Amino acid sequence: MADETPTNSASNSAPTPEGQAAATPQAATPSDLPVDHAAEAALKAAQDAIASLGDLTGTPSPAAADGAEPFELPSFTSGSTNGSPAPIDLLSDVDLQVKIELGRTRMLVEDVLKLADGAVIELDKLAGDPVDIYVNERHVARGEVLVLNDNFCVRINEILSASSETKKAG
Repeated sequence: MADETPTNSASNSAPTPEGQAAATPQAATPSDLPVDHAAEAALKAAQDAIASLGDLTGTPSPAAADGAEPFELPSFTSGSTNGSPAPIDLLSDVDLQVKIELGRTRMLVEDVLKLADGAVIELDKLAGDPVDIYVNERHVARGEVLVLNDNFCVRINEILSASSETKKAG
């Protein structure tokens, strides 16, 4: 017999003392390694969860055969899909009565009958006091009177809550 010294060949196999070629050492596969049963159960649960999701293209997953139904996400589009206007758009052309109240006063009928051009009526508010803003007879805000391009304007300074209006009414 020939001298049996290990040689490197193209097949990466080395002769064994009996003259047979041994298989090259390969990387251990997961099935060859000792398995922790808890890790195996966790892996199985994760694979089942992934399989139950199916793919995102809408094809049913294997879990659907087990009686599970795919979950459909709700649509969160801003507009309506059937061509009808959004609910707030239905109110966009409703007329509202907006009234700005500078102040109030009480007068006798006799004093009203005496009013003429140039008469001055004194109100219960001082100059610079906030004016009241009413929408459909409901007190909704307070603001200040401004003059802009020779027109009177009101800058809203405070939006009233429903609870503050009911306290004042009561």
